[in-house]
Amino acid sequence: MAKGLTWTIDDADHMTQAEIYGEVLTQLGAQNERIIALTADLAGSTKIGRFQKDFPDRFVNLGVAEMNMMGMASGLASVGFVPVVSTFAVFASLRCAEFVRTDICYQNRNVKIIATHSGTSFGQAGTTHHCTEDLAVMRSFANMKVIAPADSYETAKALTEAIEVEGPIYMRIGRSFEPPLHKSVDFDFEIGKAIQIHEGTDITVIACGRTVLSALEAAEIAKQQGLSVRVLDMHTVKPIDTDAVLQAVGETRRIITAEDHSVIGGLGSAVAEVIAASGKGCVLKKLGLQDEFSIVGYPEDLLHRYGIDGDGIAEAIQQVMKTDFEADEDWEDEV
Repeated sequence: MAKGLTWTIDDADHMTQAEIYGEVLTQLGAQNERIIALTADLAGSTKIGRFQKDFPDRFVNLGVAEMNMMGMASGLASVGFVPVVSTFAVFASLRCAEFVRTDICYQNRNVKIIATHSGTSFGQAGTTHHCTEDLAVMRSFANMKVIAPADSYETAKALTEAIEVEGPIYMRIGRSFEPPLHKSVDFDFEIGKAIQIHEGTDITVIACGRTVLSALEAAEIAKQQGLSVRVLDMHTVKPIDTDAVLQAVGETRRIITAEDHSVIGGLGSAVAEVIAASGKGCVLKKLGLQDEFSIVGYPEDLLHRYGIDGDGIAEAIQQVMKTDFEADEDWEDEV
């Protein structure tokens, strides 16, 4: 575990999602000889290079040829291998979009795409290397499952299950220190099932990825203000846990979504679609980048700027609590 609130390089193996990903993938590779790791000249940055050390014969570096990498992964899957592909999220979802769609999703190939440096986690690298559109892009592809783990422990659980589940999966993880949400891997994880990490009856915050911890921090702030905040870790954006969303709507009637992503097409849109299809009314506020590109800055500063750190979500909770909804206990429209 991390040694304290001041993070150092000594904490990296426990806090950084990519470090844990590389380690767990190597462990899974020892158990499953069908796993083949592919990268596009980013073995070190994505930490998939850890797999190369133990299994050099099952590791392929294609150089700066991300689109070819997706095509090769599809081919390997077609003959029974389990390709695990790693590159930055901005390359995996945007540069490779057509190849992921046509070669992997259209063919329904068993390829696992682990996209690092997602959201604004590569803060100092600038807008070209931020990726705040990937959830929207990948969620739109038929057959694709989309996962955004909250921390390194959840990354380990998600990767383990992703290898066992047939079909294409896109999993986005961060780049820098991701503080732990969980204390260990001793918790239940199932693709498509949200995890309630804080009970509440006044309002629900539904978050994914790094913002789950922010939501928990906000819930603790709100508790001091007399509010009861439910927090859902919606680690699977597709297929989304419809039951958890509708239960939150029915029991709290106020919903906030938080994501390190554009509010267009990502988690917030997925939650809104569930609510709209149900015909049930509630107050909904989507937190994330509001139809804009991120500026350059440290990841923690960017989370604050876009209102998806603990303080920002806590402020949004206060705003939403002041918004009324139409009371209709039986949810039925009048005829």
